Amino acid sequence: MKTTAALRYHQHKPAGKLSIQPTKPCRSQRDLALAYTPGVAEPVLAIARQPAAAWQYTNRGNLVGVISNGTAVLGLGRVGALASKPVMEGKSVLFKRFADIDAYDIEVACTAADQLVDTIARLAPTFGGINLEDIAAPDCFTIETALQRRLDIPVFHDDQHGTAIVSGAALLNGLYITGKNIQNITVVINGAGAAGIRCAEHYVRLGVRRKNVTMFDRTGVIHHDRSNLNRYQKTFARVTQPRLTLAQALVGADVFLGVSVGNIVSPAMLKTMAARPIVLAMANPDPEISYQLAKQSRRDILVATGRSDCPNQVNNVLGFPFVFRGALDVRARRITTTMKIAATWALAQLARQPVPATVLQAYHLKQLRFGPDYLLPKPFDPRLLVVVSAAVAAAAINDGVAQHPVQLKQYRQHLTTLSHALNL
Repeated sequence: MKTTAALRYHQHKPAGKLSIQPTKPCRSQRDLALAYTPGVAEPVLAIARQPAAAWQYTNRGNLVGVISNGTAVLGLGRVGALASKPVMEGKSVLFKRFADIDAYDIEVACTAADQLVDTIARLAPTFGGINLEDIAAPDCFTIETALQRRLDIPVFHDDQHGTAIVSGAALLNGLYITGKNIQNITVVINGAGAAGIRCAEHYVRLGVRRKNVTMFDRTGVIHHDRSNLNRYQKTFARVTQPRLTLAQALVGADVFLGVSVGNIVSPAMLKTMAARPIVLAMANPDPEISYQLAKQSRRDILVATGRSDCPNQVNNVLGFPFVFRGALDVRARRITTTMKIAATWALAQLARQPVPATVLQAYHLKQLRFGPDYLLPKPFDPRLLVVVSAAVAAAAINDGVAQHPVQLKQYRQHLTTLSHALNL
């Protein structure tokens, strides 16, 4: 088989995408004595006396565990823990590149939810936060909830909440452009797994009325008489007579969210939607309908996908690095609903601001202006680190989950300095 560019990229020596570098000198006998025995005994005893000292004497305060069991990897399905490692390494790279957060990838060969919870809980003293990744629904819901109850550090399943945060910003800006009231819109969601459920819940918290959400899975519409729904899906079950098809549900709908499979929406279906519809077709690698085909279907449509080669990419890298940056810096015990909403609004409002020349240069663009083809900031926008992280930190402080509150003005200055150091 011909080796692709992606395989060459990953196998170039050293193989993989991560390595570990010491942060303190270890070039002399004195350095060695401080780094290990006998000097290391002092922070050990300090932490034994006061566990919070670990944030001062170890890397815990800037370390996230990126953990998966490989049961729902990207669009590839249940490929297993080992095969998920390239994705988890990649996630760790993004943490470091965009927010200067160290991350270890941990792949756990375990599909039993309770056992995975126990394993992660036992590993938790290592980390300041846990990023769950590519764990299939409905286990991902129960695993995250159980860990949030057991641990006093942020536990965040990015497939759920990262997708909700970023797509929520696209939704808010789409409504801003179209002039529609979020409380009056109808939303059709195809995909009732981790992303679909959490996006729906997040949209409701942003102002969408639950009764105006119609959700579909592989079987069809989520309705009250179905016996195969989990408890998370049941909260969006509709009373529908006759049973709606996806095409029927889209008639007159204001918003379509796709977190399912590619090429299941046709131009004819989009033409039946309400005026100035918003289409978030986020299946990977092929959207539910391609950006180009959707735009050709009608002139008044706003379209976002998960693809980087089209405008309006709904990319989780706009969320998770900065959510964790803000959470870690105030030592948040958890990531609250308010923190997630703050991140969404920060993203939405940032996209409405003039775009710096550095961003235009990074993307080889002459201009970029808020509108139908620019609903979300670009990942290499240096303002993301400052705006989103500060918004999350402020929300954590206001919610009372911050164990180390910061002065927000000075914190924003610190983030600005960090952004310059990262060459964002």
